[in-house]
Amino acid sequence: MVRTLLVRGLLLGLLAGLVAGVFAFAVGEPRIDDAIALEKAAAAPEHGAAAEPESATHGHESGTHEQESGTHEHGEEVSRGTQKAGLFLATGLYGLAVGGVFALAFAGLRGRVGPRSDAALALAAAGTAFAAVIVVPFLKYPANPPAVGDPETINTRTLLYLAMIGVGLLSTAIAVTTARGVRGGPWARWPAAVLAFVVPVAVASLLLPTVDEVPDGFPATLLWQFRITSLGTQLVFWASFGTLFGWFCDRAARAPAPAPA
Repeated sequence: MVRTLLVRGLLLGLLAGLVAGVFAFAVGEPRIDDAIALEKAAAAPEHGAAAEPESATHGHESGTHEQESGTHEHGEEVSRGTQKAGLFLATGLYGLAVGGVFALAFAGLRGRVGPRSDAALALAAAGTAFAAVIVVPFLKYPANPPAVGDPETINTRTLLYLAMIGVGLLSTAIAVTTARGVRGGPWARWPAAVLAFVVPVAVASLLLPTVDEVPDGFPATLLWQFRITSLGTQLVFWASFGTLFGWFCDRAARAPAPAPA
């Protein structure tokens, strides 16, 4: 059964990743193009970018685009066409990995925690994962487009982001444990679970350092369009994956058993 769930998770994760890639391509890529255009316009007076081909970024002091939009180590920028094609590869591989991990976690939760229905459990698990792994770190460290962020702090920012993911997962475990330990109906369990989730997240958000590297003059509208699109891409992935995984699990559970030979 675990093997069946794993294969199902891998395939449906890949499919959901491609669906999320379509959303990111249609909604997110124009925001990235606008951010890159702003970065090049800002670099042109200092580095003579107006006289260079569009794909040249040699000597660019900020280095942000080289770090966050797929440039090579020697400063040669990967074309935007290649990056856009690679978007689907990235979201597909992301879905493949997440789908496999989710399927294994689902196999462990099945019949032990959460709803008894496979479809309801899949949706609940996907929603919980979205909240813990995506929303929690997003609230503290939202995504930034190219031209935002110091490349010298990328390791620190990555560690802080991973720390918030860990906080989200730990808070989820505390909330589940709290809900299972509270006696009474859902009106007692749900508030206790929500409080047990929110308190560690709030404490961690206050204790961890704030990262604000948005340059002066960067359009706030473009910044938040990019951030909301980034969050929306994850929402599309988790909603698609949770729905598909739950539907296939429920359909398999309702399928008649094969007749004995």
